[in-house]
Amino acid sequence: MKALLLAAGLGTRLRPITANLPKCLVPILGKPLLAYWLEILIQNGIEHVFVNTHYLPDMVNSFVGSHPYREKVTLVHEEVLLGTAGTILKNRHGLEQESFLMAHADNLTRFDVQAFIQAHELRKPGVEMTMMTFETDMPQNCGIVELDENDIVIKFYEKVFSPPSNHANAAVYILEPTIIKFLQSLNREIIDFSREVIPNYMSQIQIFRNTDYHRDIGTPESLHLAEDEFVNI
Repeated sequence: MKALLLAAGLGTRLRPITANLPKCLVPILGKPLLAYWLEILIQNGIEHVFVNTHYLPDMVNSFVGSHPYREKVTLVHEEVLLGTAGTILKNRHGLEQESFLMAHADNLTRFDVQAFIQAHELRKPGVEMTMMTFETDMPQNCGIVELDENDIVIKFYEKVFSPPSNHANAAVYILEPTIIKFLQSLNREIIDFSREVIPNYMSQIQIFRNTDYHRDIGTPESLHLAEDEFVNI
């Protein structure tokens, strides 16, 4: 299985930390966030990883170029940000042959990659996407899922003021290639995954609970929490 890591964001909420550093290279306990992602994916069976770039791309190029897994990584630059689903569409020729993993690389996470893949392989008929979820302490900043009795997503609340629970989308997915055909049908380059793709797939998304560790490091406060928590795990 291949993976696509979305790592091109500006990291504006993390300023001034990201004033001269791309968000994916922000260090946590001395290690860049992107290094955690490459290690957890490639050490656990992902054969190749595509990483998109936009903000300060030369720094990302330099990091990947010196990384031990550099032969298993392809960087894909976006002069104009294409949105979280537009990047899938741009890189479809490397992804459309089989199920693939897609993740927002601005989260610090740890999970059983093979269990995640197996959950998708054992999905019920009609399921086109497996979404990783987690329990969040900041539900208003997350996409919150509502499930049926079979752990199928039936409603999705994207960063609403008063969310109905704290069961959140971790922005890590395994997707079927049919989703690429849906993206092509929109006839646009810039597409948002949470707002334009997920709503179209209600009742076709199952969840995989991350009970190990997951946190968005989008603000200095959450970054400090991640460092405190991760060192104690």
